Amino acid sequence: MKIEGLLERRLTAILAADVVGYSRLMGTDEAGTLAAMKRHRREFLEPKIANHKGRVVKLAGDSMLVEFSSVVNAVACAAEIQRGMLARNEGLPRGRRIELRIGVHLGDVIVEDGDIFGDGVNVAARLEGLADPSGIAVSASVRDHVGSRLDLGFVDKGEHALKNIAPSVRVYTISFGDAAVQKSAEPATVTVEPGYELSVAVLPFTNMSHDPEQEYFSDGITEDIITDLSKISRLHVVARNTVFTYKGKPVKVKQIAQELGVRFILEGSVRKVGERVRITGQLIDAQTGGHLWADRYDRELTDIFMIQDEITHAIVDQLRIKLLPEEKKAIESDPTTSVEAYTYYLRGRQFSRTWTRPYLLLARRMFMKAVELDPNYARAYAGIAECECAIRDWHEKEFPLESILDMSARALALDPNLAEAHASRGLALNHEGQTEEAGREFRQALALDPSLYEANLYYGRFLFALGRFQEAVEFFQRAAEIRPDDYFSPIHLMGCYFSLGMETERQRWARVGIARAERALERHPENASPAHRGALALAHMGEPERAKEWVARALAIDPDDVVAQYNAACVYSLLGEGERALDLLETVVPQSSYYHLLWFKQDSDLDAIRDHPRFRALLDALEDDQSPGC
Repeated sequence: MKIEGLLERRLTAILAADVVGYSRLMGTDEAGTLAAMKRHRREFLEPKIANHKGRVVKLAGDSMLVEFSSVVNAVACAAEIQRGMLARNEGLPRGRRIELRIGVHLGDVIVEDGDIFGDGVNVAARLEGLADPSGIAVSASVRDHVGSRLDLGFVDKGEHALKNIAPSVRVYTISFGDAAVQKSAEPATVTVEPGYELSVAVLPFTNMSHDPEQEYFSDGITEDIITDLSKISRLHVVARNTVFTYKGKPVKVKQIAQELGVRFILEGSVRKVGERVRITGQLIDAQTGGHLWADRYDRELTDIFMIQDEITHAIVDQLRIKLLPEEKKAIESDPTTSVEAYTYYLRGRQFSRTWTRPYLLLARRMFMKAVELDPNYARAYAGIAECECAIRDWHEKEFPLESILDMSARALALDPNLAEAHASRGLALNHEGQTEEAGREFRQALALDPSLYEANLYYGRFLFALGRFQEAVEFFQRAAEIRPDDYFSPIHLMGCYFSLGMETERQRWARVGIARAERALERHPENASPAHRGALALAHMGEPERAKEWVARALAIDPDDVVAQYNAACVYSLLGEGERALDLLETVVPQSSYYHLLWFKQDSDLDAIRDHPRFRALLDALEDDQSPGC
């Protein structure tokens, strides 16, 4: 019973499931993977859940959250799912198997509008991360309630400190007494595709500082080692965003190597205390399980750049790669000589990835401090330009274009091959109406770094505003793959396919968009961005009431957010409430730029009101005010 003014709580069994190696599967065969997942859900997973009286709470491309009133039913269902998936995968090559990890927990949850939240859900998700492929991990509360009621064994894995969960949780894995299940947990050999014999994944270095605030530093070390190794033409290096999906999860080298299709794994840890740093690293050959190299660096913090160079060279030596002169120079060229500037830069990079205005402003301050400490720090200038671009996108008056162009020019004067500086410069030029020059900068950024998220997102939006929807699809899809937490690109893809009249693809990306927006809103409930973008997805999916609820939530979080107001107008246009849409646009359009004028003309979300006299008058006024040269 829900009492007015109080949150509804209940004790329930939560099952969290996730697809093993989803990013790799999607990268290899996106259409085939999605079709296989859909088939497994329709033919097998959903009937099994229904048979055990479970309720699917959330469903995304790679994950599922299910609620059961009976913990025995939850565990029985999990066991039948894993046995059944093994049978369904039998005979398929490893690269096409859909394998699941499952976590089950019995705990207290908060219930709101059919959704469930709270520590009970979070523990189940963390347990899923501890499970083997085709395996199940459960909490002590589950094990105690199930007891001997099912023909299953429980293997005690000890106490685990789960991220953001207090106190620690005793974890058990389920033993099926089935050799096939045990055999599937870790591949006996690692298969590497031809041409990828020299391939490495750098796993996120573990923060050993016992201070969550230091995560940015260990993450930064990892990213910079990835960046240096990526400069070596003969070496295939797994992208940052893919390897970071393993952050905080138990390391099983052969399993991860198989999922990523690489032969070598680099793992390590970072402990930063005061002015000293200790970094450990080890390079493992996943095919043999042998350690090719391991070392520990216990140095002054000022030696951090030297340590990174030494690790990179150690890997090159062990893999017997002969560096080209330009590769050697690129690796040994440190972006800054100031450790303090580097620390501020890493902080700024961490803040900027949230893509919220307050955090972008904070990130900009970090980057400004970095260039104050080192006026020759190209990446920090590029970071300032990127933050100002992102904010100016809808808050035009906060940062003049001259500032962004100046910052990107400084970055490029120091490092002409800095992809992020070209991307930010392209966005600034696009806002100024210099379309040809902007396109050239975006293409240069992509040529320098095809896996740069911002370059793919910006160029996709550039093409969308020109009405080149089919071309835009390629770059939005790449951006969505680069960052598994990116909900911007799926929403843009939904719009592209709507304009192209491809309904199946439109609905597919709407589902991906709402799933990612839900996860983002769970992590950052103070952020209006996933709320108003999720509302768009719901409107495209034909869920008007939920779409309106999400719009209301976004505007309650930040009533002055111009992007929220614009997307709310799009939602109302899609739902046939044209006058409400126009009321919002009359607030938004006067604050818009020439760049937005192009977007308004192409955005099919507004087609329902496009011929309305009020809409035509708004666009005419904007065109008069914002045309280039005005």
